[in-house]
Amino acid sequence: MTARIVLLVTSPRLPAGLLTAAAWDAVRAHPVLAGAESELATAVRATGAEVTVPDGPAVPALLATAAAHGAAVWLAGPAGDEALARELGLRLAREPGLAELELMHGSWDPPGARLLDAVEVMDRLVSPGGDPWKRAQTHRSLAGYLIEECYEAYDAIDADDTDALREELGDVLLQVVLHARLAEGLPEGERWNVDDVAGGLVDKMIRRNPHVFAGDQATTLDEITANWDRIKRAEKARASVLDGIAPSLPALALAAKILERAGRAGLAVPPPLAQTQVDPEARLGASLLATVAAAREAGIDPEAALRRAARAYAEAVRAAERAADAG
Repeated sequence: MTARIVLLVTSPRLPAGLLTAAAWDAVRAHPVLAGAESELATAVRATGAEVTVPDGPAVPALLATAAAHGAAVWLAGPAGDEALARELGLRLAREPGLAELELMHGSWDPPGARLLDAVEVMDRLVSPGGDPWKRAQTHRSLAGYLIEECYEAYDAIDADDTDALREELGDVLLQVVLHARLAEGLPEGERWNVDDVAGGLVDKMIRRNPHVFAGDQATTLDEITANWDRIKRAEKARASVLDGIAPSLPALALAAKILERAGRAGLAVPPPLAQTQVDPEARLGASLLATVAAAREAGIDPEAALRRAARAYAEAVRAAERAADAG
């Protein structure tokens, strides 16, 4: 019978002893080898199994152990020991009768595991010996970058480019992780970290979606939206339906948000009439506000509409430039 070598790969982001039943069966039934002492080796030993770290090259030791016992298990390191797997695979391709190689996953990365990697890498970059530029930043110095990255993600959505959106959301996430890491250096009593950010988000999602998490009977979008607004009012203890609107929003988006909030609250406050304004700037502002109100009534996003028109005009300008150059 051909000997069997099991390359046991596990997630470094999970507790070392959290293995599948098949993985535990393998390490209990066969000799176990590893490239170095590790938490996984300790966890396996705790069950009574023996784990050997070879003094010499790993591949000959694995082959010899498998030949002597009919099978052997190799505990792969956190990176998966690709070099060992490649060397062993080439050896067995040349001499297929030596053993059969089996890749076994003892555990898998949970969803969101790479977020932990992002936090770890950012910690390295902002810690002593890391990136001087990132270490020198503050929340205020980074504010413009956050806005810029959000707009680039918006552009990817507007272009229906999902690959670009994935990349741009990564840049937005970089800003979130960097801000959270810098907040760890705030004075005592003011500091927070990425877990505080994520924890607050989780609590908010659960609290604001009682139709999912608390057995609330809301089923229609109108009922769910009404619940959302009610919960937000209770959380924030706001004096006005307009509280919480970011005043730094672009003017068209700001006007649309104010009109939306007023409409959802059932407040019939007519916008000012342009012809009643004496000041030219006020007259233009009132006219633009009326245009935004008309767009909202028509279900059109005024910010997107103006952006589309501006881009079309920009292309016409470029076409005129090309025509002038050609002439």
